[in-house]
Amino acid sequence: MATAALLSRARWLLVEHPAVASFRWQPGRTLGATPSFAAAVICSYLAAVLVLHRLLLPRLPPPPPRALRLASAAHNTVLLALSAAMAAGCALSTATAAAAAPSPRPRWAWPFCFPRGGATEASGPVFFWAHVFYLSKVYELGDTLLILLGRRPLTLLHVYHHAVVVAMCYLWLATRQSLMPIALVTNAGVHVVMYSYYLSCSVGLRWPRRLKRAVTELQIVQFLFSFAAFVVMLWLHFTAGGCEGMAGWVFNAVFNASLLALFLDFHGAAYKAAKGGSKGKAE
Repeated sequence: MATAALLSRARWLLVEHPAVASFRWQPGRTLGATPSFAAAVICSYLAAVLVLHRLLLPRLPPPPPRALRLASAAHNTVLLALSAAMAAGCALSTATAAAAAPSPRPRWAWPFCFPRGGATEASGPVFFWAHVFYLSKVYELGDTLLILLGRRPLTLLHVYHHAVVVAMCYLWLATRQSLMPIALVTNAGVHVVMYSYYLSCSVGLRWPRRLKRAVTELQIVQFLFSFAAFVVMLWLHFTAGGCEGMAGWVFNAVFNASLLALFLDFHGAAYKAAKGGSKGKAE
């Protein structure tokens, strides 16, 4: 009884709330709903990274460690809570939308393949959470600032991922891209684990090395899962009347492939370094 009441309350807050249910993506009117906004965010981010990394921070003293830890803990707490809300909100919204999807397609097909021909509008709870996800990626750029302030190494993988994901999320909404609900729930779910790890580190709680490695491996599994979902979507596209947002999907597929390659390279390099360090200690 209590569980049913809790689920009902969660559904109202995350799916049926007027602000969620009435959401509509309107180019030029919704916050961030223009290509110039996404382009400006990406260019500003890259310029800020270059200026801070090469020009300003080398000449400034590092911030007090306690202040940096508090800022990091606050930042990671926000992203942890936001990721959990987005994963739950989009999952419930997708289940509701799939249950109401018109025949003759089976209900399970809707999250993989939005119907073409104007049948899918960029509105309602699923697109609300996609918009929140898009804006969260702008806030998430703060990850880079914390790395720079902490004088930690900044990798190509980190900067590339944070910059291009903004464009990807814009295209999700602008093209009404199929697979968006599955990608959002999967990514937000992985980020719950990832920001739990970051939050633990920021408050001084260290995870065992094997769990730290598992966080990276979970991200790799996420990309492999996305390619499995691509197969289902393409099958529906060619056998069930086509899927909406194929132009956005092509960009997403190329981006995911590049991220998978970079994550595999990062994982391999980190594992070899750790293995080499262990051998050095043993010897």
